[in-house]
Amino acid sequence: MNRFHGNGKLLLSGEYYVLDGAMALAVPTQKGQLLQVSYAPSEHRVLHWKSYDSNGQIWFEARFDIETFEALEGYVSQKSLVLQKILQTTRKISKNFLVGKEYVLVETFLEFPRLWGLGSSSTLIHNIAKWAGINAFDLLAKTMGGSGYDVACAESETPILYERQDGIPRSISVDFNPPFKENLYFVYLGKKQSSAEGISYYEKLKSKKDKLVKELSGITQKIVNSKTLEEFEELISQHEEIIAKNMAMQRVKELYFSDYWGEIKSLGAWGGDFVLATSRKSKEETQNYFLEKGMDTFLTYDEMVKG
Repeated sequence: MNRFHGNGKLLLSGEYYVLDGAMALAVPTQKGQLLQVSYAPSEHRVLHWKSYDSNGQIWFEARFDIETFEALEGYVSQKSLVLQKILQTTRKISKNFLVGKEYVLVETFLEFPRLWGLGSSSTLIHNIAKWAGINAFDLLAKTMGGSGYDVACAESETPILYERQDGIPRSISVDFNPPFKENLYFVYLGKKQSSAEGISYYEKLKSKKDKLVKELSGITQKIVNSKTLEEFEELISQHEEIIAKNMAMQRVKELYFSDYWGEIKSLGAWGGDFVLATSRKSKEETQNYFLEKGMDTFLTYDEMVKG
């Protein structure tokens, strides 16, 4: 039996503009996804796939012909076609991937709720690439696309600075362990966002991205080196203003939390998934504020971030 694990991800800075070379601060999460593979002799050459959610319930199941990775009758769906493309692309990159195998059972286990947006797709790409012995960024580029920061987080045990130079991914580990981390919280908005739609919107913008890439990269460097909560709040506020102005979007704090005493920063695709909140008040008082807004998923920095 083979087992592979990838960490989830959160993008703390550089969202959208990381696609054009901005340096981004990203963190792997405590929870990720496990992929487990077992083999058995069989008359029928079948890849049987089962995906379990964080409650242990099957949320996706399919069977594929091992020769072609075509989804078998009764298992054709939008999700199975996406997985079929990933498997077929893996075979193109690694010619011997599952060649000669008979019955293969793959089981994936999400450790976080599917709707949280912590990287069910990126951890899958990472795990399949590890299983096949290929480059995960190569597999990502030829299937789902995107900046690749999420795949970098899947294999990192610490926060990273991530950028793409001439389209080539580059990440370095950083010791982002701020002395004010007890004042940082992650809150789930409950509005699942499509990364693909966010990227599509961004790519249609006509703004001068080179200047903004440099500006956001500078802020990212300062965020990593920030020593006080005041400095950190000022930097994330600047970051939010830049993104909001240049993407013609409203800050999430203005939309939902105009009466909040701390700062709120969007993470990744704006408008959904998680936000980062700062607070000088107690954890209980801070959590109660968001509960009154109907948001009951509230995590401390250490509960969310790995490394």
